[in-house]
Amino acid sequence: MTALSCQRSMIISPHALHDCHTDWGLSLPVWICCSVDDEIIIKKILSEHSSCGRRTASFLFTFARNFNITDLERAVTVTEFEMKLITDAGNQHTLKALVAANLAAVNIECKVVNSADQVLPFLKKNRFPVLELGDDEHLFSANAICSYILGQSETYKSSVHIDEWLEWEATQLQPFLGPYLAAIYGSGKAEVAVLESSLSHLNAKLDGKAYLVEDALSAADIVVWAALYPAATKNTAIIANYQHIQHWYQSLTSQDAFQQAVAKVTEGKGSSAFKASILAQPLVAAPKELTEKTGGDSPREECISHDVSIEEISAAREIWLHGHKTAAKPKKRVHPLLPEEGAHNILITSALPYVNNVPHLGNIIGCVLSADVFSRFCRLRNYNVLYVCGTDEYGTATETKAVEEGVTPQEICAKYFELHKKVYEWFDIDFDHFGRTTTPQQTEIAQDIFWRLHKNNYTTEDTVQQLLCQRCNRYLADRFVEGICPLCNYEDARGDQCDKCGKLIVATELKKPRCKVCGDSPIIKQSTHLFLDLPALLPQIEAFVKKSSAEGDWTANSKLIASTWIRDGLKPRCITRDLKWGTPVPLEGYTDKVFYVWFDAPIGYISITACYSKDWEKWWKNPQQVQMYNFMAKDNVPFHSIVFPGSLIGATDNYTLVNHLIATEYLNYEDGKFSKSRGVGVFGDQAKETGIPADIWRFYLLYVRPENQDSSFSWSDFVLKNNSELLNNLGNFINRALTFLEKNFGGVVPEMVLVPEDEKLLAEVTRELQEYIKYLDKVKIRDALRCILNISRLGNQHIQANKPWVLVKGSDTDKTRAGTVIGVCVNISCLLSVMLQPYMPQTSKIIQQQLNADEDCNVLTEGSFVCYLKTGHKIGKPSPLFNKIEQDLVESLKKRFSGQQSKAEKENTAPAAATTGGGANPADAERLEKEVTQQGEVVRKLKTEKADKEKIDVEVQKLLALKRALAISKGEDPDAKPAGAGKSKGKKKKGGKK
Repeated sequence: MTALSCQRSMIISPHALHDCHTDWGLSLPVWICCSVDDEIIIKKILSEHSSCGRRTASFLFTFARNFNITDLERAVTVTEFEMKLITDAGNQHTLKALVAANLAAVNIECKVVNSADQVLPFLKKNRFPVLELGDDEHLFSANAICSYILGQSETYKSSVHIDEWLEWEATQLQPFLGPYLAAIYGSGKAEVAVLESSLSHLNAKLDGKAYLVEDALSAADIVVWAALYPAATKNTAIIANYQHIQHWYQSLTSQDAFQQAVAKVTEGKGSSAFKASILAQPLVAAPKELTEKTGGDSPREECISHDVSIEEISAAREIWLHGHKTAAKPKKRVHPLLPEEGAHNILITSALPYVNNVPHLGNIIGCVLSADVFSRFCRLRNYNVLYVCGTDEYGTATETKAVEEGVTPQEICAKYFELHKKVYEWFDIDFDHFGRTTTPQQTEIAQDIFWRLHKNNYTTEDTVQQLLCQRCNRYLADRFVEGICPLCNYEDARGDQCDKCGKLIVATELKKPRCKVCGDSPIIKQSTHLFLDLPALLPQIEAFVKKSSAEGDWTANSKLIASTWIRDGLKPRCITRDLKWGTPVPLEGYTDKVFYVWFDAPIGYISITACYSKDWEKWWKNPQQVQMYNFMAKDNVPFHSIVFPGSLIGATDNYTLVNHLIATEYLNYEDGKFSKSRGVGVFGDQAKETGIPADIWRFYLLYVRPENQDSSFSWSDFVLKNNSELLNNLGNFINRALTFLEKNFGGVVPEMVLVPEDEKLLAEVTRELQEYIKYLDKVKIRDALRCILNISRLGNQHIQANKPWVLVKGSDTDKTRAGTVIGVCVNISCLLSVMLQPYMPQTSKIIQQQLNADEDCNVLTEGSFVCYLKTGHKIGKPSPLFNKIEQDLVESLKKRFSGQQSKAEKENTAPAAATTGGGANPADAERLEKEVTQQGEVVRKLKTEKADKEKIDVEVQKLLALKRALAISKGEDPDAKPAGAGKSKGKKKKGGKK
């Protein structure tokens, strides 16, 4: 059971309700994820409380509506009550609640109080606005309030993507917008530069879009608009350089719901109404790590500091001085690698890529790159690790590709095997063995597992209906038939699974099925097939999943998918197909068939290992000594958590089963999907053509790795991360340390006399190193990467604070101090080179070459910061590690990989970028003409009366927003200058002539 909340709203799970449903003194949840069991619990509560108080009913009614539980919605009797919003005057966050109330047609009593008044007895400090729900229930987060109020209307639905934007506004925008607002409203120095990253990110996300999420106004738009409103009102230039933000912002500002909210909060005082509230608000501190869900890191350097203990400092100092004497040496790896008695034996697999196509960036980060990082880390830890992968070469996909290219399946496999191999080599994926499934070992092992299942009565026979494409003259594999999902009506569901609702389906149940190759409608034909009897294996599979997921490191999505399969009941799974290209079925009566790819392909891990070593059974039939890690994207989880383990369990041959199932979510491309046919996105063979080094691609893909939810590859964010995190942070620190050492000490590490400040730094670095190890031991790849960047920030801060370039020109004592600072930083650079190995192996090598570091430093067994570069060590020649990526290069690459259809699509969607209506709308134009005239009169009147400038500016912005909306409604370009704009208006030239 998982309960989620956003913006610090309090939460409650349905399980908790079961235990305390008679005491509803709990805060109302905003989002709740529930299972069938939870629904049953709620229904049970309702049967006991069919008519309930407003607090209970409001919760249950919202719960029912959010999760489309119609029985609950009908069962709840809601007592009508009016919500009360408590706020101080001019609070910009109140805009979020009022706009939501206007849109949802919810009546809210608004009570304005003094910011210093004690509103609620249990709050030491006020947090405005507060939404009072009755009976001592309150919501304190403006974003949660906005979502809750908007959720009262069935028109506005919540989604994960909306929640992402709410989190972005709170954790990435507000920490930098808050100080900016405090500065401009408090007459302080305001640096617009601190907002550049956030605004650039927002502008990129609004490119070609009218709203932030899909094509509908949502809480995401309201929250971000309200955050920007006081800044854009006070300083109109803040968004002047961001065309897409301007379109979006002015379109929203012109809407009645937004204007009414502004009028209520400002009471006609303009931007000055916000001043007192903004200056009374506490500043939101930036979190230690900004989440990458939507990007947007600040361009300014983050200050990292740890509250380290005396014990930590003492231990760090001791290891620095003497740790090299006892430090472990890197373990020599001799192939073939086999499990060792008493060793930490780790077997790593990454999902076998289909051989019939080129992998894109999402494929690469989802399996092979993530597994490569973990494998390299295990080597640094001196674990006995074997990493195997290979191409999945059997099945209809290969046959079809061969027909397309006019060659045999074997030839197509040979061609794409080499292509895959070259792609992974360029990305520096260091497999211990990269093989393929079209081998005699595959046939032998797959048939042996089948015979064992068959003899143990875990196979059944049945007649099934299959789809036959008459034009292609072949039975269609599940992934080569598409149609309308029978469960959710998604139009592009695959024959085995619907990408929208995530449910597994049977291809023959698709509505309006079509052949993915030729587009024809296939016919249904009966055929007898063999099935894996998963219901008979259910008790053993369930016990395995429960034990393995509890003891091992299974990602949350892996646990959820596996438990959902088991909860819904396992069904017999067909393991044969009417094809020619595949592992032949050895059973009499079925010899004209082959094994289905999802039975056959995972066995490829075993056969590939068998091709690597004749002693493969020491890895695969040795669960007592071997820990197995499977890496994949979430769509592969059912087969790796249920089907493949079930097959091995049923074979009763002491097979090693997965201990740690690591699944990512999906990586999208600029908020869309990768598509080779449409030319959308960067594919593996194209990355090399960009001229950008493989390590940069690795870094960014790992930085945005979709660990907990889908993420996106964004060119603007790609540039930002390279130019800020790599160039300005990591590269800058290492290069300045090494260059300073070369120029001022001849490249020789000087005497280092540690002072307390240095020792504290050693302890801080040690803590980050230990966190790094802890994260990677748990396969938290993205979190561990942040530790590397934090250490380089610590190093940069140490250099900046001590100013060795000044000290080196001073007394002997000062020069010694400068030498100590730079000697410590050079050793930090050495540590960083080791920590970078799993992420950026070539960069790691270059750093160690520049340091002239010995290979003995490449070990991280103890999690200790050891001084490997002692006094007298001579480094090599330093040089910059990274180059700045220029914007013009990025724009050309973005255009190149946007797809053949992108231009037409953008032309079709451009008019809708700033309006919900799309092109010209005569009815809207007529209405807006009148509103422009009326607003023009308001502005002229204020100017005539010489009203307050801020008040005039507010009304002028309204006028401009209306004019833009008018232009859009006429189908015109809202940014086009009027005829004659920019020309001379009769000013005299020099000499007195016009």
